Amino acid sequence: MSRTILLAVVIAAVGAGIYYYVSQPEPTPAEQLQSAAQDAGDAVSEAADAATDQAAEAASSISEQASDVAEQAGQAATDLADQASDAAEQAGQTATDLTNQAGEEVASLANQGQDLFNSWIADGALTLDNFDYDTMVAAVQESTLAQDLKTQAIQILDDIKASPETIAVKIQELRDLMTGQ
Repeated sequence: MSRTILLAVVIAAVGAGIYYYVSQPEPTPAEQLQSAAQDAGDAVSEAADAATDQAAEAASSISEQASDVAEQAGQAATDLADQASDAAEQAGQTATDLTNQAGEEVASLANQGQDLFNSWIADGALTLDNFDYDTMVAAVQESTLAQDLKTQAIQILDDIKASPETIAVKIQELRDLMTGQ
């Protein structure tokens, strides 16, 4: 008997459910629109919330990337400034070294010209009374003087040979040329 009662209760429950479902009135078109509008509003609200969250995450990510890029750019600028400073310092040192070396070479050449001129005077090859053209030209050609200096010295010696009366003036020109004055 308990089975029959149980079966009767189940049938009564199913019947009551069917009656309730069937007796429910159909929603009116206004209620259907209101329900659809409510569903659409909920969907739009959820989509807006999702878009806002994604935009906030994107903005945060972009801000972090921009900060990283700015930091890297700042470091790169610092590195470039350091390299430029080092290069300028090296260039300055190289220029100083070259200037010193050039100065030493000029002084050496001036000393060589001075020594050559003094030897001509000491040997008597170049005086107001004596002029040994061949000895002096050979000495100039064998020297390590700069080529333009050699050319100018030989030209002055040629001028003295061509016009012996100008020897006093030409000795002074030769002295100035050979001593760098």
